[in-house]
Amino acid sequence: MTIITRRYVLVIVDDYSRYTWVIFLRSKDEAPEEIKTSLEKITVLLQASVIIVRTDNGTKFKNQVLQEYFNSVGISHQASSVRTAQQNGVLERRNRTLVEAARTMLIFSRAPLFLWAEAIHV
Repeated sequence: MTIITRRYVLVIVDDYSRYTWVIFLRSKDEAPEEIKTSLEKITVLLQASVIIVRTDNGTKFKNQVLQEYFNSVGISHQASSVRTAQQNGVLERRNRTLVEAARTMLIFSRAPLFLWAEAIHV
């Protein structure tokens, strides 16, 4: 088993099926490229086009690179209002579930907490 040296996690949830993809990032700068790659994979995997992408109002999602990509493939980008977790309710609950499950596994196994990415990855 290799140790994942990632500090951030990008969670993508399909609104229809609630299927979740978890992507580990070294820095937030990796987010736009990972989002583009993931959307292309999801389009092939589901054999359906992505119509709308909903994100929080973070700067990692509101940049020129992603905006140009969304415009080029015909994806509508919707950003939630600032400090309203209620608008991202499904994703917020999924994040909380992942973190709590990872923390529980690490505490139960008496493993160091810096192995959170490995616990989520399992």
